[in-house]
Amino acid sequence: MVLSGYLHPGYARSLSEFGTPTALPRSGAWFLERSIPGEPDTDATCCYPYLACQDWTALAADVDALGERLVSFTATPDPFGAYSLDDLQRAFPDVTAHFKDHYVADLTQPRERIASAHHRRLAEKALRTIDVECSDAPLALLDEFMSLFEASIRHFSIRGIRAYSRSAIAQQLALPGAYVTLARHGGVPVAAHMQLVHGETAYGHLAGATENANALGASYALYYTEIDYFANKARWLDWGAEATLTGAEGTLGRFKRGWSTGTRPAYFCGRVLNAARYDEIVRARGIGPTNYLPAYREGEFR
Repeated sequence: MVLSGYLHPGYARSLSEFGTPTALPRSGAWFLERSIPGEPDTDATCCYPYLACQDWTALAADVDALGERLVSFTATPDPFGAYSLDDLQRAFPDVTAHFKDHYVADLTQPRERIASAHHRRLAEKALRTIDVECSDAPLALLDEFMSLFEASIRHFSIRGIRAYSRSAIAQQLALPGAYVTLARHGGVPVAAHMQLVHGETAYGHLAGATENANALGASYALYYTEIDYFANKARWLDWGAEATLTGAEGTLGRFKRGWSTGTRPAYFCGRVLNAARYDEIVRARGIGPTNYLPAYREGEFR
């Protein structure tokens, strides 16, 4: 199997500032081992945003083999992973819950059947003044991409692991399966997307834009162009989910639905590996009943 995108070990290594990248040898997955603030212990989380596996049937055996060395393990499995719910529940018996729905496009369909008439009209209007560059050698666009991504970090007050550093993004752009689509207006970059491809799916990974990008219709131009560009590179485009934690559809969800042929469920999974230490940490912090796992990280920005 050719490893690319989220499956590539280099993706896990790009996140090393947030934890120690660690392989699960049977399933071919990677996770980050993190220190628990104020404690001598560590726990595990998937390499944001997804746990990607080569063999999902082996995941439970991998997690079992961790024993009690880690306090807990949380993950959001790849929405296009070839797993059954039983595979997830065996690996994560404490929590396996439907979290959000991702908007996806079936690229075997022609663009006019994927995109709504409203979205096509606005995209064609935007493309009269916007040029879109699609690159499979995206590291050359690092400076332009970072200027746009950093503008979005400031605008949306993005923190934690989602505010990828320049070093992390440079490593990711060098991975097989990495792409950038960049919109320019009058030669000036106004919006960009980064995609990562593994298996049959191109995943919308990161986005950045200037404050005037919406007025120019830059997102419409990018999405419209990306449908055709990835049609011979992947079977599916995963645009991601609504931004709200509840998953309730808002403006962003309605926008993504206009580029989609359907949705794909995403799950949140969790497992307490060392129950004794988990309970000690929760009691010591005076944490009351909660459905959040791990309870001692509730309120943290992962």
